[in-house]
Amino acid sequence: RMLLNSVFIGLAATALNTIVASMAAYCISRFRFRGRERLFVLFTAGILVPLNALMVPYFVIITKLGLYDTYGGVVLLYTAIGIPMSTFLIRGLMDSIPVDIEEAAYIDGCGFFSRFWHIILPLSRTGIVTAATFEFLTCWNEFVFANLIISSEKLQTIQVGIRYFTNQFSTDYVSMYAAIVISIVPSILGYVLFQEQIISGMTSGAVKG
Repeated sequence: RMLLNSVFIGLAATALNTIVASMAAYCISRFRFRGRERLFVLFTAGILVPLNALMVPYFVIITKLGLYDTYGGVVLLYTAIGIPMSTFLIRGLMDSIPVDIEEAAYIDGCGFFSRFWHIILPLSRTGIVTAATFEFLTCWNEFVFANLIISSEKLQTIQVGIRYFTNQFSTDYVSMYAAIVISIVPSILGYVLFQEQIISGMTSGAVKG
C-alpha cells in the first residue's frame, strides 16, 4: 500500500508541477514585460532555500486549507517545492526555441493556447522530461514532509514506512535493507530510461551560435 501511495503521489505531483512550471516558463520566456527577469529570479530563488526551513509555514498553510493527512495536501506541497527547479530547467530550453516558429504559426491563425500546446510543448519535450524526472525522484525520496503532513498509515509513503523496521530496542536490518533496495529501484529505472533527455535538458543553452 505504501509503495502504491508513493507512485500515486509522485505521478500526481509530477503532472501538476510540470503543467504549472511549463506555463510559467513560457510566459517568462516569451513575453516582454516590466520586471520579467525579477519574476524569474523570484521563481528560481526557491532553489536556494532549504526545505527544512519552511516546515512550519508549509504545515500551517496545509492545515488551514484543511488538507492535513490527505493525498491532496502532499501532492500540493510536492508540486510547490519543485516549481523553482522545474521552471528554471524548462525556461532554459524554451529560450532556445526560435521565435520565428511562433510568428509563422500566428500568421497562419494559431492562437495562444494552440501555439503553446502544439508548438512549444513538443519542442520543449527534453526540458519537460528532465524537470519531470527530477520532480518525481524528489517526491519518491522525500521523507520529512511526508512524515509531517501525513499521520494515518493508509496514506503513508514507502520512505516513511521504512522507519517501521526499527524501534526503541531492536532493528530488523535485513528487512530494512530489502525495503531500501526496493525503494531505490524506481529511481534507478527512471534515470536509465530518461538519461539522454536528462543530460540534454541539463546542457540546453550551454552552447550558443
